[in-house]
Parts: sequence; C-alpha cells; structure tokens
Amino acid sequence: MTATDPLLRALAHPVRLRIVSLVWNVPLSAAELSRELGISHALASQHLRRLDAVGLVELAEVRANRGGRERRYRAVHGSPLSDQRHEGVRLIAEAMAHNLRERAGRRAPGAEGVTSDAELWVAPEVWTDFRHRLAALFGELHDAARAPHAPGTVGIGATVMVFPLAEPDGTEPADPAPYTREPNDPQE
Repeated sequence: MTATDPLLRALAHPVRLRIVSLVWNVPLSAAELSRELGISHALASQHLRRLDAVGLVELAEVRANRGGRERRYRAVHGSPLSDQRHEGVRLIAEAMAHNLRERAGRRAPGAEGVTSDAELWVAPEVWTDFRHRLAALFGELHDAARAPHAPGTVGIGATVMVFPLAEPDGTEPADPAPYTREPNDPQE
C-alpha cells in the first residue's frame, strides 16, 4: 500500500476516519452522520461514497423515510486501519491526531479517563502479548458500541497507536539476544 493508494487516502481523512468509527456496529445514514458530525448532508454523502468505493463501508439497509428511501451504511470489519506495515501510516497518524484534538475539546469536564504516553524498551514477548491484549480490548469496545447518543450509553473517545520504533539510524530493531541466567543470578 502506498501513500497514493485510494484506500489509504480515504482512511487518512479525519472525517472519514470518524465515519468508519461511528458506523462500526450501527448502520447510519448520511443524514444521521451529518447531524452527528456537524457537516452538510451532501458532504456526509460524499464521504460515504468515497468510503464505499474503497470497501471501507457497505450498504447495510435501505428503509423508507418520509416518502423517500434512506440508505444506511456500516463499516466493513477487518479494515486496513490497524495494518501499520505501509508507508502511509503517517497520514493515518495525522488523521488520528486531528480527531484526538477534536475529541479532547469535547471531553466531559471532570470526567475520568486514561492518558498515557510512552517510549519504552521491552522484551519482544512482552510487546507481542501487550499488542494482542490491546487489540482484544479494543475489539471488545467496538463490539459493545451502540448508536450515537443511544439511551443508557456514554460517548467515549479512544485513540491508540502503538508500534515498535526503528533504531536512530532508521534500521529495524535488532532481535535481542536470548536471556541467559548467569551462575550467580538469584532465582526469579
């Protein structure tokens, strides 16, 4: 995937990234998205068409609405958003940073949350285990998602991007030597 890939370019737009998030579990129409995002119906429709064209959303249902037909879309699960092995990851990071700034501005006063920033060096197996557990937690959160403003729900903002760092010279991190206990090391 390159930075000019249509799929990547669709994901790298902050509004389209929010749309994919909003329609993850609940199909929404362009009219519903325009109200939620504070944009025009025409612009919401345009973003949906772009996302549909690259396979990030799909038509979930068509229903009658005031004599017309309302097309509701949902996200196609398994999107490449979580795949960071392409050169366009920086574009997605920019879109995520934009959405994070916007969501932080809407944070409920005095609300509890979790904030963390880290640059850490850990054993490869710790990284692998953490990455899998974090993906599972976000999967649970996505699976529990309901329609925006549904009774009995609380809106939350969650933005996460974790990844291994390259060495200062830009090379891939080297695999550390396996740990071997020295004869005088205390037992764990």
